[in-house]
Amino acid sequence: MTAKLDPFAAAPQLMKSWFALSNAVNDSLEPALVELVKIRASQINQCANCINMHTTDARAKGETEQRIYLLSAWREAPCYTARERAALAWTEALTQLSEGHSHGVAYEALEAEFSKEEQVKLTLLINVINGWNRIAVGFGLWYDTPAKAAA
Repeated sequence: MTAKLDPFAAAPQLMKSWFALSNAVNDSLEPALVELVKIRASQINQCANCINMHTTDARAKGETEQRIYLLSAWREAPCYTARERAALAWTEALTQLSEGHSHGVAYEALEAEFSKEEQVKLTLLINVINGWNRIAVGFGLWYDTPAKAAA
């Protein structure tokens, strides 16, 4: 894949701010949950760059192959906690807003597992990864995982 545009070169100050927001949001919830949410949103958005990046990051943080492989079928897989299931349902509800699905059931699960502050943190995380997906897909970005660290 050939990149159409390097957003870090085209708008360095804004991308620096976007990256800082992304890092702050990433650090606001437990690392395993953060990576599961990023992978699931990236699967829905078909962002190969982010799927590659975040499955690598998840493995580095101790996530199992089983849980990574089963993520697209999380509803049927017994290996996710109630908290993770609530986060994944909320991720899908917000990522697929344009499909017109009600998010009421997902919000009920979210409310049962997350404090109000955590609900905001998770919602921001979902918004940030959806933004990264759109940047990567829109501009045709591909960062090999070792190169990601250098960027």
